[in-house]
Amino acid sequence: MRGLEDRVVAIAGAGGSLGPVVARALADAGAKLALTDVDQERLDALAADLGVGEERIDARVVDLLHERGAQEWATALRERFGGVDAVAHLVGGWRGGVPIHQAPLEDWDWLHGLLIRTVQHTSRAFFDDLARSGRGRFVLVSAAQAQKPTSTNAAYAAAKAAAEAWTLALAGELADHGGTANIVVVNAIVTPQMREQSPDKPFRTFTDAQDIADGIAFLLSDAAAKMNGQRLALHG
Repeated sequence: MRGLEDRVVAIAGAGGSLGPVVARALADAGAKLALTDVDQERLDALAADLGVGEERIDARVVDLLHERGAQEWATALRERFGGVDAVAHLVGGWRGGVPIHQAPLEDWDWLHGLLIRTVQHTSRAFFDDLARSGRGRFVLVSAAQAQKPTSTNAAYAAAKAAAEAWTLALAGELADHGGTANIVVVNAIVTPQMREQSPDKPFRTFTDAQDIADGIAFLLSDAAAKMNGQRLALHG
C-alpha cells in the first residue's frame, strides 16, 4: 500500500513492541520516518531492518518526558526534513493489577509522565508543523480501559483517558488547519514474535500489531481526511 509519499511521520515509541510494525507499514506506504525511543541501539537496528535510504529516515533518542526534549526533536526534524506532516504516538507502559485502596499512588506519577506528559509534549512541539502541513495528522494508540476502567487498573485507565481527552481537544484545533487527531483503541497487542513463541495460543482479546499499523496508516492518509476527533476501535 502506498499513499504517504513525501510525507514525514514522527513515531514516538518506535522501539516498543508495536513500533517496528508501524514503521514498516508507513515505510511501505512511502513515508519518510523520524523514529525515537529511549534506546539508540534498538533504533539503529530498526532503521537498518527497514532498509530504506538514509534520506528517508532519522533515528534518535529523545526524552519526551521533558518538553524541551520534544521541542529540540521537532527543531532537528525541521532542519533535516523541512517539517513533519504527522505524529504517531505509540509510547506505552502499564502498572496495575492492585485494587484502588491498595495501589501505590507512585504508579500514577509514573503513568502520568509516560502516558500523558509525552502526549502533551509531542503534540505541542509539533503543532506548528502539523498546522503548516495542511494535512497534518496526530494518532494516539490507547486502551479500551480508558472508557471502561476497572478497580485494579484505575491509574492506568485514568491516564489513558486523560491522554484521549487531550488528543480530542487537539483535534478541534487542528481542524482549523486542515489537520486531524484520532485515537486507535485496543485491548492488548499481539506481535508476530508473540505468535511465533506461542503458536497455539488463541489471543482472542488481543489485536494484531499489523492491524493496528494498517489502521494508523489509514488515519494518516488522505482517505481519512474527514475522520477527526474519533476513536477507531480495533478490539472485540
